[in-house]
Amino acid sequence: MERASTILASTIRRPGRRTGAVVRWAEEPHRTATSLELFYDLCFVVAVAQLSSELHHLIVERRFADGVIGFAATFFGIWWAWVTYVWFASGHDSDDVPFRLLTLVQMAGVLVLAAGVHDAMEHLDFTTMTIGYVVMRLGLVGMWLRVARDQPAHRRRALRYVIGITAVQVVWLLRLALPNDRPVGLASFAVLALIELAIPLWAERAAPAQQFHPGHLAERFGLFTIIVLGEVILSSTVAVREAIDAIGIDFDVLVVAAAALVIAFAVWWSYFGRDDEPEIDRLHGAFFWGYGHLPVFAGLAAFGAGVHVAVDAAAGSPDVTDRVAALAITVPLAVAVGGFTISVANARSVRERRLLPVEAVKFASVLLLGLIAPMYVAIVGTALIFVAGTIVQGIVLDRRLGVEVA
Repeated sequence: MERASTILASTIRRPGRRTGAVVRWAEEPHRTATSLELFYDLCFVVAVAQLSSELHHLIVERRFADGVIGFAATFFGIWWAWVTYVWFASGHDSDDVPFRLLTLVQMAGVLVLAAGVHDAMEHLDFTTMTIGYVVMRLGLVGMWLRVARDQPAHRRRALRYVIGITAVQVVWLLRLALPNDRPVGLASFAVLALIELAIPLWAERAAPAQQFHPGHLAERFGLFTIIVLGEVILSSTVAVREAIDAIGIDFDVLVVAAAALVIAFAVWWSYFGRDDEPEIDRLHGAFFWGYGHLPVFAGLAAFGAGVHVAVDAAAGSPDVTDRVAALAITVPLAVAVGGFTISVANARSVRERRLLPVEAVKFASVLLLGLIAPMYVAIVGTALIFVAGTIVQGIVLDRRLGVEVA
């Protein structure tokens, strides 16, 4: 480890020098998200909002299989493009003109991907979405090529990313020639998704030392959590407005909206009430932490669609049964809790790992409510479970109002 630190010390360039791709210091103080990163995230707000809206429509139409498959595939593309950019920027954000232009390329790719969400969800036609995804990934390839050129110590690692990402993008485009039937599409997608996930594990083996900033990554993942929680608030607002336009102010609708707000607030409190960041000296632990956020983000994004479905049911829509509405709320939340459980299992401190039984009980209780309880009982009960879980978490971590007690 000492030798690796020596190698890196000779290649680190301070952010103020605009002389090519940099290697950021993994212990750099006061490292926060940049305005460019926040601007970049806005494009993903559009993509997630589009995805949540399409999932809502498919659930209402009772096309559950299409909804689950389309949502899972589409959200994976959105999440993976975002997370790989974030991971790169954590170690190599030079903030010079080429970096900004390559970020612009990836932002354009996000918007193309968002434009293809409808066809992907409605018809399982991933043509537009794949093109947008490939544009994003090739923008990232350009960034890794700069690292390979400018940082000899990281050249082998960077070229592994270039080779792996480029090869898989070619296969993604070739996949468009395959028939659209479900078995072939699902199998090919699953294989390519697993290869995408494996590329960083392979490439980082060639790194002279772990090259990411734990605090920066924790902040960036937290910001994406805010994005998906924002979609919950947006879905609730749109659904309530539609219900009021249709039937006027209704107590049942307000109950669902209030419960959704309480759940979203409890999720925020629970997520940000922990010291959750990857350990710099445990590469596999860091990947476990990063990949474990996929169900968290996906579950919360789907929860936004579920709130819209539940409000439809509360407003008396004949297309939505109480059981569908209850499951549309509880199943996504159970998925998100499963992701939290992965995070807790990989936590730094023993004290935080004590939350594992809390998350397991929360997961089982929420899922059980969705399966057996009437809609209002399921939704209000889920809100109470999340509030109780947040209180217990505070007790376990010896915190009050988010401040650790000495």
